[in-house]
Amino acid sequence: MVVMATVPKKDKKKKKKKAKKKKKTSDVEKGVEKLSIKEARPQIPQRGRPVPTKLTEENMAALYGSGPPAKNNGSQPHKFWNTQPVPQPADDQKTTTTSVNEPIELKVVDQIPAEPYALPSAYTWCSCDMNDPVVLDEVYTLLCQNYVEDDDNMFRFDYSREFLKWALHPPEYIQEWHVGVRSRTGKKKLYGFITGIPVEIYVYNKLTKMVEINFLCVHKKLRGARLAPVLIKEVTRRVNRRNIWQAVYTAGVVLPKPIAKNRYYHRSLNPVKLINIGFSRLQPKMNMSRTTKLYKLPVEPLTPGIRKFEKKDGPACWKMLVEYLKKFALTQNFTLDEFLHWFTPREGVIDSFVVEDPETHEVTDLLSFYTLPSTIIGNKKYNMLKAAYSFYNVSTKTPWKQLMHDALILAKQLKFDVFNALNVMENDIFLKDLKFGIGDGHLQYYLYNWRCRPMEPKEVGIVLL
Repeated sequence: MVVMATVPKKDKKKKKKKAKKKKKTSDVEKGVEKLSIKEARPQIPQRGRPVPTKLTEENMAALYGSGPPAKNNGSQPHKFWNTQPVPQPADDQKTTTTSVNEPIELKVVDQIPAEPYALPSAYTWCSCDMNDPVVLDEVYTLLCQNYVEDDDNMFRFDYSREFLKWALHPPEYIQEWHVGVRSRTGKKKLYGFITGIPVEIYVYNKLTKMVEINFLCVHKKLRGARLAPVLIKEVTRRVNRRNIWQAVYTAGVVLPKPIAKNRYYHRSLNPVKLINIGFSRLQPKMNMSRTTKLYKLPVEPLTPGIRKFEKKDGPACWKMLVEYLKKFALTQNFTLDEFLHWFTPREGVIDSFVVEDPETHEVTDLLSFYTLPSTIIGNKKYNMLKAAYSFYNVSTKTPWKQLMHDALILAKQLKFDVFNALNVMENDIFLKDLKFGIGDGHLQYYLYNWRCRPMEPKEVGIVLL
């Protein structure tokens, strides 16, 4: 998951002076934070206890035997996550040594229930077939209307249908890990969604099969019904049944316990639009004309031999990326098939480019960015913000600043309004010089059922969608 963020506004410093102002989170993340379900049981009603019909906080509490929801007095801010095999604050002393790099708990498949977790009788689990146009439309609509918004409710992510198919259909994807909750009767509307895709992850050079978790979304009508933790438990159960016990995921809020804390940076490509929609503001002593001049880019890339990625470039670029990622502590182990899936250009989804030496015809550099637009809420002139997100980039010959300057030019040619990048890998080399502004959005990286020492932002070598 990515986090919604905006370029710092001129009054940010004033806000920081206010005493301990409570940070806002998205509705989905709030739903995860305020959970208090005890360990869920398989879908077998307790003796003498009827299965409730409606999906409400009280009914879910009754179904799982946890009693009425307790009020949070601040002593247990993460009642759900404190029951999970994730690093806890008490583990800090254990993870200060570099030798700790291991699972938190060990289980076998026979210990995992074969039946799904319980839901009220009016609802049922489903596996979402993203190849079915009807299902794809349902998932798109749920996410478009209910997924991540910024704190000021001005922007909401608008993952395209083609993006969702790309994100959820890597080689050897497993459809039952695309988990949904539907009403059992009538139109059988989709009310909840969470996904996992198979990945192999290096953590400090130790390779482990994991699942990448994403797209946790609950319909706004059911916020507060404590559905989010059951979605997490159910996808975990399905993954565990295939003998996979670890997961990697990101969130815009701090949960127990981040392996790394990163920041988003934003580079204006269309500053007039960004200012008009409230994404950014004029800086002190700047007017619109000077701002436009500040962010102006050449019409064409400056590096000789830069061109769009072609399938024939796959083997060379794959080897180049795999070698480059050895520098970092948290990375994905890409197969060639996976590399081709993630980097072959798809219009409106993923753009990849290479630098080919004009004399030797050797491919020396790689750059890529994916498309993630946002709906602009309540603006009369504009309804869509087109954002490019830096994906994976490799510089072996072209200097970093020059390579990423060309990335900005290429994104501008493709009519993007803003270019976003995390301070992962070696991105700090070019962010300041290329006029990226630090955003107010943080992105925490997490590992499920894995304990290791924390990482600096620059040690992270993985980008999750």
